Amino acid sequence: MTRTIPSQTLPLPTEADTSALGAKLARLMQAGDCILLEGPVGAGKSHLARAFIRERLGRQEDVPSPSFTLVQVYDAGDVEIWHADLYRLTHPDEVWELGLDEAFGRAICLVEWPDRLGRHLPPGALHLRLAVKGDGRMAHLSGGRDGVLQAVADG
Repeated sequence: MTRTIPSQTLPLPTEADTSALGAKLARLMQAGDCILLEGPVGAGKSHLARAFIRERLGRQEDVPSPSFTLVQVYDAGDVEIWHADLYRLTHPDEVWELGLDEAFGRAICLVEWPDRLGRHLPPGALHLRLAVKGDGRMAHLSGGRDGVLQAVADG
C-alpha cells in the first residue's frame, strides 16, 4: 500500500503574502523541525526565511543571506534557528563540516538549496517549493510534522 504524502498549494500574490507565510510557519515550528526551501533564484526563499526569523525573534533583526557564510545561527531564546544556503556546496558530505547534522535534531533549520544535501535529507522535513507565478509566487508544501500542513491551511 502506498502512503500519500499530504500537501498544500498556496498562492502568494504579493511579497506581504510570502512574509505572512514565513511568519505563520515560525509560530508552528519547534526544535527538531526543518524546512527545506526549494525553488529557482529569485523565487523568494531568502525573503520567506527572513520573515520566519524576524517573527520567531520577535524583532526586526538584520537577516543577511547566508550565501557566503553558508550558515547563520540565531538564538530565539527557547531554540536556535539555523538558516543555511547550500548553493555553494560541492559535495553532500560537506554538510557534516557545517554541523547541520547535529542541528537537524535540536534546532529549527531553514535550508535553501536542499538538493545539495543528497542522502543527508532530514526525515520528516517540511518541503516548501516556491515558484514565480505572474507578478507573485506560488508555494507548494509537503511533508513535515503531523498537523503542520493543516495548521497552515487553517490560517
